[in-house]
Amino acid sequence: MNSEAPNPLVLFMPSGKRGRFPIGTPILDAARSLGVYVESVCGGRATCGRCQIEIQEGNFAKHKIVSSLDHISAKGPKEERYERVRGLPEGRRLSCSATVQGDLVVDVPQDTVINAQIIRKAATDRVIERNPAIQMCYVEVDEPDMHKPLGDLDRLKAVLAKDWGWKDLRVAQHLIPEVQKILRKENWAVTAAIHKDMELSRATVIALYPGLKNEAYGIACDIGSTTIAMHLVSLLSGRVVASSGAPNPQIRFGEDVMSRVSYVMMNPDGREAMTKAVHEAVNGLIGKVCGEGGVDRNDIFDSVFVCNPIMHHLFLGIDPTELGQAPFALAVSGAVQGWAHDIGIEVNRGARFYVLPCIAGHVGADAAGATLSEGPYRQDKMMLLVDVGTNAEIVLGKRGHVVAASSPTGPAFEGAEISSGQRAAPGAIERVRIDPVTYEPKYRVIGVDKWSDEEGFEEAAKTTGVTGICGSAIIEVVAEMYLSGLISEDGVIDGALAAATPRIFQNGRTFSYLLRESRDGGPRISVTQNDIRAIQLAKAALYAGTKLLMEKQGITEVDTIRFAGAFGSFIDPKYAMVLGLIPDCDLDEVKAVGNAAGTGALMALLNRDHRREIEREVASIDKIETALEPDFQQLFINAMALPNKVDSFPKLRTVVKMPESKLADAGLAGVDNAPRRRSREERAARRRGG
Repeated sequence: MNSEAPNPLVLFMPSGKRGRFPIGTPILDAARSLGVYVESVCGGRATCGRCQIEIQEGNFAKHKIVSSLDHISAKGPKEERYERVRGLPEGRRLSCSATVQGDLVVDVPQDTVINAQIIRKAATDRVIERNPAIQMCYVEVDEPDMHKPLGDLDRLKAVLAKDWGWKDLRVAQHLIPEVQKILRKENWAVTAAIHKDMELSRATVIALYPGLKNEAYGIACDIGSTTIAMHLVSLLSGRVVASSGAPNPQIRFGEDVMSRVSYVMMNPDGREAMTKAVHEAVNGLIGKVCGEGGVDRNDIFDSVFVCNPIMHHLFLGIDPTELGQAPFALAVSGAVQGWAHDIGIEVNRGARFYVLPCIAGHVGADAAGATLSEGPYRQDKMMLLVDVGTNAEIVLGKRGHVVAASSPTGPAFEGAEISSGQRAAPGAIERVRIDPVTYEPKYRVIGVDKWSDEEGFEEAAKTTGVTGICGSAIIEVVAEMYLSGLISEDGVIDGALAAATPRIFQNGRTFSYLLRESRDGGPRISVTQNDIRAIQLAKAALYAGTKLLMEKQGITEVDTIRFAGAFGSFIDPKYAMVLGLIPDCDLDEVKAVGNAAGTGALMALLNRDHRREIEREVASIDKIETALEPDFQQLFINAMALPNKVDSFPKLRTVVKMPESKLADAGLAGVDNAPRRRSREERAARRRGG
């Protein structure tokens, strides 16, 4: 290799942390230097096997990395011995033994991580009226009679018609060879699981059991870009039996949805690899919730899925390439249903699946699920419903008219592209406050009950460490830096304050804010100028999309705001508004509604009428493509300021003391810009000789 060439670039997924390292650096050392958690108990002796990693191959265009197995060292004697004695899963390497030989994308498998990301998507406590698509029907079938030569299956269908009113039944093909054996096992008494979704569709016997079968379950699953959340539900009682979540393994192919589309474009087998990865994750979660609930996965007869458009296509095995370029055409926008077995979902052989409709090219079935859950179309107040993620989905409306759009916020709010950013896991800073006089911070960490300035914090934090900043804290620290005067409204860290506090320090050509000094081998955590720019870009995209929808509705303010999604549950509304992430609103009317998309999936699972409801509403929603709107760019530029260059936020200013505006060309509420305008006019007059 050319000695002038830079050291190889190593990118760790799913954290997104990256750095350059000399050839020959053990991958475990590279991970530790970046603050990436890779467990090792044996001290690098290749005996514990806890430090396993996987190398991803392909052209990762977003990161300008071509990762290959040729860019990692061959297995040495220690690793070969471990594999011979203990065994290594296919594709796994021991990071304590493997060394960097070229550019790499390294996946840290979540099954090796003890303090892994917390998946904060719990089930709703809402009471949902039941009308499921599955019905369990117990019948006693007449035995064969030589004088009435009717087949066993035909007699089963006849008694289901007589006892339960099911006429013109279809029977799943895989059941037909089994019918006679099942009928005879319990003296002609059987329970049929019957699926009927739409009123005009024919009902189908999808499963058949000897005797009385009084169990039937379904799953409601939200496949997000970052996480997958699943609920196991009794279709007979409506009870949520178990809930669980896991990181979306597709993140190793790209942190955001567009980078995954790019991966598909540049790698011939990219679509198949990502479809396989998400199916494996879904099937793994099914096993997990069944284990927690004491349920046989073969007793799952129905499933409902919500996901954004690109996850929707990849889950269904559809090439998402068209969604990566205008006009962002969906292969299918309406609801999709079929046999779960046909898309690789490992449940009962006759189980069905239903995917909610997508609203638009980048406003997916997850937004439809959240819309079903919160029902802006059922309200008399103007409701803003926003799901903050790598691609924010925005729905705005009330009874009679609803509009929707998406904004490409990117992964900054998830911790990616932030120098000390990470996902929500034990050890991550989740809350931040900054003293406006001393500029000293205090913070709270996931897994520790105390604030950092309280006695006993450091001792309590030893179990988790303090490892980085997660999304909720990223919003708070930038907002607090603005409120305390550390950054201006255009997002620039005030380097002059370096003389007033050691927390502000020069970092190359810009300045950074030190949140926590390195202790006990932990990382040094700071907020850089680039971090603030990344947050400004993300929040400006979301706010500009919202303002565009407000213009379409002909309004200047909203009545209520609902944060959907796991991340939204942990955003402090005040700081979101100070940052300019959301428009001005009475803070009492800003609420988190949790995983509303998952709640919508639950509603559609337990009541097929909700499927028809959201299908009707999605058809009537006006879809706005922000990329095609001429006003979007100016709205975006205005939204780069904190909280905004032109919007005054009067309601926020009644409860939060905001810094005075210093922008030259736009005044905010409470700031008299007349003297500034007069002085400009006077200077201009003097130049003219007036």
